[in-house]
Amino acid sequence: MLQELSIQNFAIIERLNVEFDSGMTVLTGETGAGKSIIIDAVGLLAGGRGSVDFIRKGAKKAILQGMFSINKNPETMALLDQYGIEHADTTLILQRELQISGRNVCRINGSLVNTTVLKRIGETLIDIHGQNEHQELMQPEKHLGMLDEFARHKIQPLLKQYQEVFFAYQSLRKKFDQKKANEKEWAQRVDMLRFQVKEIEDANLQVGEEEKLNSQKELLENYQKISTALQTAQLALESEESQGAIDTAGEAMNALRDIEDLNDKYKAISGVVASAYYQLQDAASEISSEMDSMEWDEGKLDQVEKRLEEIYQLKRKYGDTVEQILKYDQKVSKELHSMVDSESDEDQMENQIQQLEVQLKNFAGQLSIARKKAAHELQSAVHEQLKQLYMDKAEFEVHFGEEKTEKFKATGIDSVEFYLRTNPGETMGPLSRIASGGELSRIMLALKTIFAKSQGVTSIIFDEVDTGVSGRVAQAIAEKIKLIASYSQVLCITHLPQVAAEADHQFFIAKEIKNKRTETKLTVLDENGRIQELARMLAGSTVTKLSIQHAKELLKMAHSS
Repeated sequence: MLQELSIQNFAIIERLNVEFDSGMTVLTGETGAGKSIIIDAVGLLAGGRGSVDFIRKGAKKAILQGMFSINKNPETMALLDQYGIEHADTTLILQRELQISGRNVCRINGSLVNTTVLKRIGETLIDIHGQNEHQELMQPEKHLGMLDEFARHKIQPLLKQYQEVFFAYQSLRKKFDQKKANEKEWAQRVDMLRFQVKEIEDANLQVGEEEKLNSQKELLENYQKISTALQTAQLALESEESQGAIDTAGEAMNALRDIEDLNDKYKAISGVVASAYYQLQDAASEISSEMDSMEWDEGKLDQVEKRLEEIYQLKRKYGDTVEQILKYDQKVSKELHSMVDSESDEDQMENQIQQLEVQLKNFAGQLSIARKKAAHELQSAVHEQLKQLYMDKAEFEVHFGEEKTEKFKATGIDSVEFYLRTNPGETMGPLSRIASGGELSRIMLALKTIFAKSQGVTSIIFDEVDTGVSGRVAQAIAEKIKLIASYSQVLCITHLPQVAAEADHQFFIAKEIKNKRTETKLTVLDENGRIQELARMLAGSTVTKLSIQHAKELLKMAHSS
C-alpha cells in the first residue's frame, strides 16, 4: 500500500507531500489541474520510463519519493532478498531523481538500483490502469498472458516446467542447425585448426630457446673478432719470444718475497702481486682452453639462422613470444578436439533433440489442458462481472487457435484470443474488432475485478477509466472499483460523481498562479467539502441547491451500500 508520496519540481508541481490510506481514494478537480501528473509520478517511482521533460522549468532535477507498506506482499520481499536490498521492517521507500543531464538515480531503502530492478519491484507494488490501458485487449498477442495471469497458481508451475525443457531444446536445436547449415565452413575451420596445431607442434618450440639461439648467433657471427682477441691476450700474457706479463709478474713476486718479512706493508704488497700472478696464470689457462675448443662451423651458423627464421614466422602468425605461441596452440587444440568430438556426436545430438521434443509435447499438452480449464473458469467469471456492468447480453469466449506441436514457443503451443458477441444473433468475433471503446473499458474493469484477489498488488490506480460512461453504467463501474478496493488500495482519478461518492477518501486537485508560475495544490476534503465537490461535478461551473441535495443523496447511498 502506498502510504506517503513526496514530489518536488515535477511538471507543474513545485512541492507536494500527501499521505494515503487504505481503501478507495479518489482525486478530483478540473482538467489540467495536475491529477494525472500525480499518477505519472507514482508510475515513475514504479520504474516507468523517465524523461527530462518531466522536470519543472528552471529546476535542475525532479525528486520523487514514496513510502509503501509491504507486510502482505511476499513477492516483493522475495525480490528484495534476491537483489540484496535490506528491509528490516514492513516499510519500503522508493526514491527516484530525474536530472537535467538525463541521468536517473534510483534507490530502494537507500540502496542504489537500476531502473530494471526498480521496475521489477515496482510492478509488485503498483498496477496503473490508465485511460488507454484497455488497449491491451486490442492486442491478441497479450491475451494468452492475461489468461495465464488469471490462473497463475496453476499455470506458472506447468509453464516453468515446460520452459526449462524448451530453452534446453532451443539451445541444442540452434547448435545443431548451425552445424548442419554451415558444414562447409565447419570443415574448413577443422582443416585450418589441424594445420595450425601440426605446424606449431612440429616446430617443437622450447621456452627460452630463442634467447639461446640469438646468443649462439652472436658468437658465430663474431668468431674472427673473438679469435684475434684471445690470441693477442695469450701473447701478452706468455709470449715465447719476449717476456710476457706472467713472467714479469713472477719476477716482481719473487723480489717482494725477499722483503715481505721485514714490514707488514711489504707483506701486503707481496700478497697482492702474488694473487695477481696466480690469476694471470688461471686466465692464460682459460684462454688456451677456449682457443683449443673454438672451431669455425659455417653450417652451424646457417642452422641457427634457419631456426630463428622458423620461430619468427610462427611469431608472425600466432604470437609475439614463444610462450604466446604455445598458449595459442593449447587454445586451438582444445577447439579442435571439441569440434571433432561434436562431429562424432551428431547422431547423439539428434537423439537428444528427439527426446526433448517428446518431453515438450508432453509438457505443452499438460499446459494446454490447464489453460482450457482456466479459460472456462475465466469465461464464467467475466460473464458474471459483465452482467453487473450492464452487459448481460454479451458473451465472452476464450478462443484457442489450432495447436501446432511442431512449432514450440516459449509460451507453449497455444494461441489464444478473446472473442465477444455483444448481442444475441450477432456473430461471435475477435474482441479487438467487435467491442466499442465503452465496452472495452467495462471488460477490462471486469478482468481487473477478477484479478484483484490473485495478483497480490498492494495498490491499484485507475486513471479516468470511466471516461465516456454515465448513468447506471457509471454507478456499476463505481461499485466495481469499490469492490476492488476491498482487496487492494485503490487510487482513482475520476470525473464521475458516482465514482467519487463511493470513495473512502477524496482529494481535490486545483492549480493556482504564484509568482507568475502555475502550481498544483492538493486539499483533503471533509464531508462538507466532498458535498461541494460532488455538486460541482454534477452541475458544472454553477453549484445549485438541487445539485448539493443530489450530492448529499449520492454520498448517503454510497455509505449505505
